[in-house]
This record gives sequence, C-alpha cells and structure tokens, in this order.
Amino acid sequence: QDPLVESGGGLVQAGGSLQLSCRASIRASIRALSAYVITWFRQAPGKEREFVGGISREGQTMFSAESVRGRFTIARDNANNTVYLLMTSLKPEDTAVYFCAAGGVVTSLPQRYMIWGRGTQVTVSS
Repeated sequence: QDPLVESGGGLVQAGGSLQLSCRASIRASIRALSAYVITWFRQAPGKEREFVGGISREGQTMFSAESVRGRFTIARDNANNTVYLLMTSLKPEDTAVYFCAAGGVVTSLPQRYMIWGRGTQVTVSS
C-alpha cells in the first residue's frame, strides 16, 4: 500500500534547505494528484506521526505548527503530477521521516488518510 513515492530527503547542516517531492507510484492506479488534498506528515523515532501541512485542490496551503510556518512551503506542479515540500532554515528538530498522503479533506489525523508513501528521511545536523 504505497501508491505515493516521496523523494528528496538527505543529510543537511542546520540552516540548509531541502525540497521533497511527492509523486504517484509507477505501479499505482490512482487519479492525478490534482484531484486530492495532499498533506505532509513527519515522524521522528519514538514520536507520533505529526501533521506538517497540506495543500488543497485549489492550491491553498495550511500549516499546523508555528515552528514550520515561514520556513516550509507546499506547492503543486500539476504538469508534472508532483507536490513539493520546500524546507528552508532547517533545524535539528526537523529531523524525521517525511510522508505525503492523499485524501479528500485536510486533517491532522493520519488514520484518516488511505493513500500514503513510505517516506523519505530528512536529517539535519548541528
């Protein structure tokens, strides 16, 4: 059950930037991502999966944590069937596995989403 694929993670120094991508798996038969609300979650070892933000079908974005507002941006590239999470001014506390999920409504509860990727690791060093 991994119809979505995240990419772009890696190791960066604090203050650096990363752009994560969310795309449909080549073996998944799902609608174009433009048909879904796309959300990003992250999960650090030993912690609950945390809602980061989402983007509506109309392109409106929302972020749940003040700690990421002003640093993270979500954007759609419908021509390439891709949703991006651009992260700047990264901090060590941003270290986590980042997941994208697709659904019909925005919610902070990961249980509400049925379409997921396996995640991509983001590590921010001091």
